[in-house]
Amino acid sequence: MKIVYTFFLGALLALFVGLGIQTFYPGPDMPDYPVEMEYGAGPGELTEEQREQEREFNQRMAQWQEEQQVYHRNVGVVALGAAVLQLVLSLVLEKRNKVLTNGVMLGGLFTLFYAIGRSFASSETTMTFVAVGVGLAVVLVLGHRRFFQERPAPAAADPARRESSGV
Repeated sequence: MKIVYTFFLGALLALFVGLGIQTFYPGPDMPDYPVEMEYGAGPGELTEEQREQEREFNQRMAQWQEEQQVYHRNVGVVALGAAVLQLVLSLVLEKRNKVLTNGVMLGGLFTLFYAIGRSFASSETTMTFVAVGVGLAVVLVLGHRRFFQERPAPAAADPARRESSGV
């Protein structure tokens, strides 16, 4: 059950970050296709008014796509910050509760994947490079600290304490 709890906590933390960003920083609205464009003057023909509407729509779509790329970049930056905070929190909680620590760490890693994905969607290679670089650094530090750093052996149980507790 601990593995299930750890995975579930990690997934919920990543969802919390993603939904929080979407709730408090919604993306730009996509322009609606003009209804008038659905019906031409004849097969394959457009009126002058419809051509003008099509040009305006194409301009609005180009503007929206630019806004979307900026939005994806900004979301990537915020999600990256949240991922780093979660991973730092997992290091702070490391000695208190192993299951909780692993869940927070997994949530940070899932959020990091989300941030990298959003960075790719921004089509901005600098942001993507930074996100992947931060991800690499965090994973190396966490991996070293968790798996390769020597830890003191747990102290043997105190016999006097065992007798007083009735165990």
